[in-house]
Amino acid sequence: MADDEPVDQKNYLEERCKPQCVKPLYEYERCVKRVENDESGQKHCTGQFFDYWSCVDKCVAPKLFEQLK
Repeated sequence: MADDEPVDQKNYLEERCKPQCVKPLYEYERCVKRVENDESGQKHCTGQFFDYWSCVDKCVAPKLFEQLK
């Protein structure tokens, strides 16, 4: 067991937190559909993408730091 690689708990926690962030994910997916045919290159979904990952990070952070103590 001592030779095993450590497992990154952040990835595991992110997967467990994603279901709690369905609304921001839905908003991001709606935006992607809305701008997928934009030929000007001016439209983007950066804000919605960051909103989704901000939700996931807020869920993960307390759990992750608790494990690091």
